[in-house]
Amino acid sequence: MEVSRIAEALATVTDPQTGQDLITANMVLHLKVEPPNVSFTLQLPKLEANYKQQLNFACQEAILGVYPEAQVHVHMQNPGMTPQAGRGSGGPQQTNPLPHVKNIIAVASGKGGVGKSTVAVNLALGLQQLGGAVGLLDADVYGPSAPTMLGLQGQKPTVETVYGKPKIKPLYAYGLPVMSTGFVVEPEQAVVLRGPRLAGIIKQFIEETIWPPLDYLIVDLPPGTGDVQLTLVQVVSVTGAVLVTTPQEVALADAVKAMNMFFLENVNVPVLGVVENMSYFTPAELPNNKYYIFGQGGGKSLAKKSNSMLLGQIPLVQSIREGGDAGTPAVLDKDNEVVREAWLKVARNVARQTALRNEMMAPTARVEMKN
Repeated sequence: MEVSRIAEALATVTDPQTGQDLITANMVLHLKVEPPNVSFTLQLPKLEANYKQQLNFACQEAILGVYPEAQVHVHMQNPGMTPQAGRGSGGPQQTNPLPHVKNIIAVASGKGGVGKSTVAVNLALGLQQLGGAVGLLDADVYGPSAPTMLGLQGQKPTVETVYGKPKIKPLYAYGLPVMSTGFVVEPEQAVVLRGPRLAGIIKQFIEETIWPPLDYLIVDLPPGTGDVQLTLVQVVSVTGAVLVTTPQEVALADAVKAMNMFFLENVNVPVLGVVENMSYFTPAELPNNKYYIFGQGGGKSLAKKSNSMLLGQIPLVQSIREGGDAGTPAVLDKDNEVVREAWLKVARNVARQTALRNEMMAPTARVEMKN
């Protein structure tokens, strides 16, 4: 019996939770072969009986197809089941619905019109440019912008059946897996949804989508502090938040409200930093000139209030708007190095702040609702 052939056999088994094969998803541990015995551990996102049974039978079938005489022993564990923060070791336990996603980063703002979606899209592609495996969840259900900004208008995700259950396959733009309400709602259609339906959509986009293994999943939240934000922190462990503001006082006042939501005791999501968008206007014909149309200091003030850092200042330039409308985000524009570097600086700082946050703090506990 060869370990390599057994590994190849297990690579034909698909995890119904993630849609990835067991080897690609790094779910197989401690593979040991002592003929006729084959033993290994499966790391699972949940330990639900039917789910375990499906995978057990599939693994047995795959290995016996190569070595009919094998005695296969599968141990299953869930490393994501950890006590909730502050509840003690005897408290309820939480499972991780996205065990193959290392970091979930929420991009939030207190009000609309500050360029939050532009930041989310360019941040995702910037982190990808730095070598990360990145996905984008456009959770702004009232004004989904990702389809336009990534040139995906009119395209629809497909559905794949995995062990009898339908799973959504995300669309891809520039190698970036993307899910958005804009893929399933017509552009002219009014989105009128109440809390339970909103929660169902967000849960579906997280739990029923075949996300590949990711270093970062960027979540573009709606403005404000509503049902979508609450659902997100209930469903997944959010690594940290990126706050978006413009320099003027009115935007800052609303951004503070978004910040305070993440600081609520039962939410307790760290703020990684602040992106100040539309910081200054620079005409294309005068690239060295800066005109502070919306004032100065809003981003620094919010960073100080949130005890974080100013991740970057993005200029108000025509090429960023044109790139968003044309589906060619500015961070990919190598002909405009000044703007591209501004976005890459944000991405580098987010990557660094995420690494520091993970080194210094325990994972964020999901919010548990009480009746």
